[in-house]
Amino acid sequence: MHCPFCSATETKVIDSRLVSDGHQVRRRRECLECRERYTTFETAELVMPRIIKRDGSREPFNEDKLRSGLLRSLEKRPVSTEQTELSINKLKSQLRATGEREVSSEMLGNIIMEQLKLLDKVAYVRFASVYRSFEDIREFGEEIARLGD
Repeated sequence: MHCPFCSATETKVIDSRLVSDGHQVRRRRECLECRERYTTFETAELVMPRIIKRDGSREPFNEDKLRSGLLRSLEKRPVSTEQTELSINKLKSQLRATGEREVSSEMLGNIIMEQLKLLDKVAYVRFASVYRSFEDIREFGEEIARLGD
């Protein structure tokens, strides 16, 4: 690990702890040359499945796209950043757990909706309205009625 201050290669780890529900390791480091301290985060590099879109095209899984969609649905809702990040980690774990190299965007959308249903019902309806392309108010009503079941 190179020191971000002096670029020395000799550093020592002062403290390590798990963060992000155990999906990341946070390390406090100290440079042995300049004595500056800094924090690094370590995550496992896991291969995510490719996404098969409705038109049949394939694209790599994009965590930023997932995050922006969730944040758009959760806008102005009482859901913390920690809860959102935890949900993203759960979604990624569910995708990896399929063991598939490719998954359909429909499957991904359904996994996202299940997670949102647990997180915030309003965000769930927002996401579902865009994902399922609701045409009129009746479809909204039907989806909300299903939430009550």
